[in-house]
Amino acid sequence: MDIPKELLYTEEHEWVLVDKDNQVVTIGITDYAQGELGDIVFIELPNADDEIKQNDPFGTIEAVKAVSDIFAPVSGTVVEVNELLQDQPELINQSPYDQGWMMKIKFSDVSELDSLLSPDDYTKQIS
Repeated sequence: MDIPKELLYTEEHEWVLVDKDNQVVTIGITDYAQGELGDIVFIELPNADDEIKQNDPFGTIEAVKAVSDIFAPVSGTVVEVNELLQDQPELINQSPYDQGWMMKIKFSDVSELDSLLSPDDYTKQIS
């Protein structure tokens, strides 16, 4: 199972790539999460300019096995959504940390990043 060391994680299995210089985070679901879900067939994401709040659901992911909410790791404004996922949701299974990213958020409170899990803490959680 792949758990990149440069990312932060949530207890709900989202990964977060932080660009503090631009106050933007890129978000997706972890390799563990996509493996548990199975083949992903549909994803519903917010639109650019939508406001989201930390720990609130911002979308849903539908797989052959289940439908799950996706939770916001930080509060802020959606600045970009991965449009490829509308026609190719399977990219989340094939490349969860690269082509399968979901959206980018301009975060409003840098202190919210402190509540995210380190790679080691996330590894312990899923063990």
